[in-house]
Amino acid sequence: MISTDIAIIGAGPVGLFAIFEAGLLKMRCHLIDYLPQVGGQLSEIYPKKPIYDIPGYPTVLAQELIDNLMEQGKPFHPGFTLGERIEGLEKRGEGDFVLTTNMGTIIESKVVVIAGGLGCFEPRKPAVSGLEQFENGRGVNYMILDPEQYRGQKMVIAGGGDSALDWTIFLADIVDELTLVHRSESFRGAPDSVNKVMALAESGRINLVLNSNLNSVSGNGKLETVELIHNKSLETTAVAADHLIPLFGLSPKLGPIEQWNLNINKSAIEVNTDDYSTNIPGIYAIGDINTYTNKLKLILCGFHEAALMSHSAYQYMNPGVKYTMKYTTVNGVSEF
Repeated sequence: MISTDIAIIGAGPVGLFAIFEAGLLKMRCHLIDYLPQVGGQLSEIYPKKPIYDIPGYPTVLAQELIDNLMEQGKPFHPGFTLGERIEGLEKRGEGDFVLTTNMGTIIESKVVVIAGGLGCFEPRKPAVSGLEQFENGRGVNYMILDPEQYRGQKMVIAGGGDSALDWTIFLADIVDELTLVHRSESFRGAPDSVNKVMALAESGRINLVLNSNLNSVSGNGKLETVELIHNKSLETTAVAADHLIPLFGLSPKLGPIEQWNLNINKSAIEVNTDDYSTNIPGIYAIGDINTYTNKLKLILCGFHEAALMSHSAYQYMNPGVKYTMKYTTVNGVSEF
């Protein structure tokens, strides 16, 4: 079990800045995100996109902002659980929450902060019957966390975008046998990546199957076979596989958060603008995932919300304790 002061659901820019604000108040944070890396949309969708409305930065690249936020929070030694989604939340007694992920990780915290941006980025799953029975460690994954776990294995990657191409190129030297299947003859990814994949196919280092789709999966408790269907002939081909990685992009959804009895309005969590608390004591929502009158979905607004949330969380965790705000220009930043 992981124990922390504040469990932050979402490791985007607002969640990362909350590490710093909470750290100034000597509260330790643990962040959970379904994506395999921190940064949320900024790292996953547009890392090279310039951002112009961050105070003090006339322009900053999205990934550069994330890197700086990580550096800013480093003195407070945050913990991270990445590539996992919070499935359950339980409140025990007056002040403790227990969160459980889809992989069975348990996090105990005194405060929960939902900083999930547009929600949990969930993979777009192909319409393949029986796919779910091979998820969660049984052969089907929608993102790659540790490439080394696939060394010497047989893998099928499905998709035609940059992620599918990049992982095919990277894993060609790691897996024993790799098949890339794509529904079309043309790819959506970078031309250089397309050329590299074509070269791998021509040299026999990967199997490239175009104009085809996933048709079915099978196995005895663990994935063993992926069946492909060819669009023109409608014939099928069975491919032996230890792993199937469908890479068809991500879509934001509230997911299990919808079941936590929070006040939700149009897929956003209603909060009290005094401190961005929700209707459940001890649970806060900051960033794009919350809603209130005159809400602006800007990163800088999320930073403001993270600051007010942190001071409220401190009072929630330390009832009756008087806190005198101290400016960082006077006191600096001290590590735990």
